[in-house]
Amino acid sequence: MNQEYSGSGDQARSLELLWRRRPRPTRGPKPALTVEGIVEAAVRIADAEGIGAMSMRRVADELGVGAMTLYRYFPGKGELLDVMLDTVYGELPRRDVDGDWRARLDEVARENRELYLRHPWMLQIAVNRPPLGPHVMAKYEYELEAVEGIGLTDVEMDATVALVNGYVHGAVRTDVEARQVIQRSGMTDKEWWLAHVPHLDKIADAQQFPLATRVGTTVGNEFDAPYDSDHAFEYGLARLLDGVSALVENRSGPKV
Repeated sequence: MNQEYSGSGDQARSLELLWRRRPRPTRGPKPALTVEGIVEAAVRIADAEGIGAMSMRRVADELGVGAMTLYRYFPGKGELLDVMLDTVYGELPRRDVDGDWRARLDEVARENRELYLRHPWMLQIAVNRPPLGPHVMAKYEYELEAVEGIGLTDVEMDATVALVNGYVHGAVRTDVEARQVIQRSGMTDKEWWLAHVPHLDKIADAQQFPLATRVGTTVGNEFDAPYDSDHAFEYGLARLLDGVSALVENRSGPKV
C-alpha cells in the first residue's frame, strides 16, 4: 500500500478549508467549482482507484477543468487529503446505543470498520497528525462519550478509544489486503488452500509439527481457508473489550 500523511500541508489553510472559514467572494463571476465538489471527486477517485491515483491533475481531469484551476481552492494535495478525511468521517452514523459502555464501544468499533471497508484508501493515510476538522472532532467526542463516567481517567479514556481505533485499523487493513490478494491472483482462499494441501501433505511432517498440523487443519476445515477476517475481527474485538472490562471492574471493585 502507498503511504500518505495527514497534516502535511499548510496548517492554516487546511483549517480554513476544514471549517469553511475562507470568505466567499461577493463580487465577480460565480466560482466554477466548490470545495465540496472537489472533495467529492477526489473521494470517488480514491474509492475506485486507490489513494495513489488521486492527484490534483487527476481530480481536475475528473471535473473537466485544468489542474491550475484547483489551486484556486486548495494549495496542494496535502490540504485536499485533510478535507477528504474529515469529509468521510462525517459519514459515521454515531448511533445512540442502548446499553452499557461495552455496547457503546462495540458500536464505535463496528462503525469505524464499516467506514474503512467503504473507503479502504483511508488505511493508506497515517493520521498521527489528524486533520482537526468538525467531523474529526465530532467523532472523537462521540467515542469518548462511550467511556465517560465508567471510572477511567481522562488519559485512560483517550487511550481506550485509541486502542479500539488501532485494533479496527489493523484488522481492516489485513482484511483489505486479503481481498486484494484474491483480486490480483484470481484465486479464492479456498482454491489456494485446496491447491496447497496435497503438496503440504507430501512435504510437512505431522509428527514434527503436531500442534501446527492439528490446529491448522481444524482452522482450514472450519473456514475453507487459513484465515477468516470476520471471525478474526469478532474474536479480537471481544477479547479487547474483555480487557477494558477487567480494568473497569478493578476500578469499581472494593478497596482493600
